[in-house]
Amino acid sequence: MRETLADWRPAIDEAIADLVPREIDADYLESFFGAPTYEYDPTAIQRALSTPLWELLDRGGKRWRAVLFLVFVEGFGEDPAEYIHYACIPEILHNGTIIVDDVEDGATIRRGERALHHLYGQDIALNAGNALYFLPLKVLTENPADLPADRRLAAYEMLTSELNRTHLGQGMDICWHNERDVRITPEQYLEMCACKTGCLARIVARLAAIVTDQPGEVEEAVAAYAELTAVAFQIGDDILDVEHSLGRAGDFGKEFGNDIREGKQTLLVIHAIQESDPEHAKRLQDILSADENTDEEITEALEIIEDAGSLEYAREHALDLAAQARAAIDGLEFDDETTRKLFEFTEFVVDRED
Repeated sequence: MRETLADWRPAIDEAIADLVPREIDADYLESFFGAPTYEYDPTAIQRALSTPLWELLDRGGKRWRAVLFLVFVEGFGEDPAEYIHYACIPEILHNGTIIVDDVEDGATIRRGERALHHLYGQDIALNAGNALYFLPLKVLTENPADLPADRRLAAYEMLTSELNRTHLGQGMDICWHNERDVRITPEQYLEMCACKTGCLARIVARLAAIVTDQPGEVEEAVAAYAELTAVAFQIGDDILDVEHSLGRAGDFGKEFGNDIREGKQTLLVIHAIQESDPEHAKRLQDILSADENTDEEITEALEIIEDAGSLEYAREHALDLAAQARAAIDGLEFDDETTRKLFEFTEFVVDRED
């Protein structure tokens, strides 16, 4: 799967540059957004939109959402190159969400460097992040694959529905990490993941099914696969945050003890509090709810999580979700190569090291 990701990334970045060029000029603004009522300021829009976006994209990121879209399109018997601009829709949406997430979470590091709001200010970061929710819709307006009107309408309606649920997930996450007590259930945590991370993945799968005119049952099956895989990905992300901080993972691109510092209530935290003795459970909650933590306190919290067996518990849960994802598409008539890639991807999201 890593090879597939590496093969497609240059073409995806080139397609993103068609939507948001690295260098903004008046001709682009007029052709993309329409004639100005008075006069655009390309320099301001460059600084407020293009520069922050490409700063983030050039740091890395696997573009897996865009690549997964193309894998589905190819599996449905279409030429993925004809749909490359549609692959940018979930990728740009994802980058918009993480810019806004970092502001809301007070994050300091993203992909190994300072979060964008620390470089450009919260005002520019929020405006850029919000703009990236809307810019991808221009793909459907420009319609590079010449889709009929009913498919374009279906895509619009799908995006509206899924993006609404995305914000439900983010709202739950924000509320929880601002609360002192860990009161949520594993099922509520998984629902948050299904909304916040899963809906972006569902967009990938459902968009591929819609633009290639697949039956409803196929769209539902690939959406289930994508959502389950994304929740497994999120749990894998939580595991990596702990393992990186314990010195066991690769270059994760986030601050030491990032999730603990932000007070994140992850599956590992929920399990650790349920399984630890009352003294350790309370200590973990106290560290999570503190406004600031020392490195020693972060290490203490990580050790409580590890001693409770929460890493193993979370990994087993992620592996089970990955197996459910594979089962969701078991009845679809994909060719062997597409099936191999989709199955490998469910393993990649749990076992990756960065």
